[in-house]
Amino acid sequence: MAVKTLDNKRNRLLMATALFLGLGAVPFFAPPFYVVFLNDALIIACLSMSLNLLVGYTGLISFGHAAYFGLGAYACGLLLKSAGLPFGVSLVAAGAFGGLGAAVAGFFCVRLNRVYFSMLTLAFSLIFWAICFRWNDLTGGDQGLSGIPYPNLTWISQMIGRPDFSSAQSYYLVSLVVVAICIAAMWIIVSSPVGLMLRTIRENEQRSTFIGVETRRVKLAIFIVAGTIAGLAGGLFAVFNRGVYPDFMYWTKSAEILIMALFGGIGSFWGPAIGSLTLLLLHQETVALTEYWSFALGVILLVLTLRFPSGLWGLFERFTNTRRSK
Repeated sequence: MAVKTLDNKRNRLLMATALFLGLGAVPFFAPPFYVVFLNDALIIACLSMSLNLLVGYTGLISFGHAAYFGLGAYACGLLLKSAGLPFGVSLVAAGAFGGLGAAVAGFFCVRLNRVYFSMLTLAFSLIFWAICFRWNDLTGGDQGLSGIPYPNLTWISQMIGRPDFSSAQSYYLVSLVVVAICIAAMWIIVSSPVGLMLRTIRENEQRSTFIGVETRRVKLAIFIVAGTIAGLAGGLFAVFNRGVYPDFMYWTKSAEILIMALFGGIGSFWGPAIGSLTLLLLHQETVALTEYWSFALGVILLVLTLRFPSGLWGLFERFTNTRRSK
C-alpha cells in the first residue's frame, strides 16, 4: 500500500513537472496572442484555485475573494508607479497586502457560519471596493490607476539566449514561475495534515471542535493564505495589463471566480484551473460570434448544475473510471 502511494505521488510529480515544462515552452513557439492569453489564464487559474482552498476544501463560501486580488493589484501598482520600488519587492508587497486584507476580514468572518459567513465576506468586499473607488488622490477613483511601469526583464532574454524575446514573453515566464510556486504551496497544504483538518471542518465543523481542532484559527489561517495568493495574482495581473481598476475587486468579479471554480469542480485540486481556462476560452470564442455571452454562460451553468454538479473534473474522473471498469 505504501509503495502504491509513493508511486502515485511520483507520477503526480512527474505530470506536474511535464506540465510546467510544457507551459514554459509556449513563448518559444506560440504566437504572441496565445502568450498573452495564457499569461492571463495562468493568473486567473491561480486566483480560482486559491478560492477553492476556502470553498472546496474548507466549505467556506466566499463572495468577496476578488477584494484581495484587487488589494494586491493596487498595492503592486502604487508601489511601482508612485514609490518607484523594484518589481520583485512590489510583487511581494502585493501578496502581503492581500493577506493583510484577508486577515482583517477573516478575523470577523470566521466567527460566523454558512450564509452569515458568506454575507460578511461580501460586506467586506464592498467596503474595500468603496475605499478604492472613492479615494481619488491615491487610487484614481473610478478612473483607476493606469500607466503602471513595466519591469525591465531583459535579463531573462539574455539568460536564455533569446534577444528577440518580447517583454510579454519574458513576463509570461515570470508569471509561470510565481504561479507554479503558489500552486506548489497549495498542494503541500491540502496534502498535509492541515488539508485533512480543512476537510474535517468542511464535513462537520462541530465534530471537528469536539476532537480538538481549533476551527476558528484554522479557518482564519487558510483565509489569510488564500488572500495572500489572491494578492500575488492581483499584482501579476495589474503589471501585465498596465493598470488597476475598481472593477477588479467588485462583487461581480468574486462571482466570476466562484463560477470558474464551480465549473471546473470544487473540492478537486486542478478543477478550478481547468474551469478557468475553459470559461476564458468559451468567453473569447462566444464574444467573437455573438453578444449574448451572459445567456450562454447561464445555459452552461444550468446544465452543469443539473447534470454534472461535480464539474468538469468530476466528469473527467467519471469517464476515466468507466474506461477502467471496462
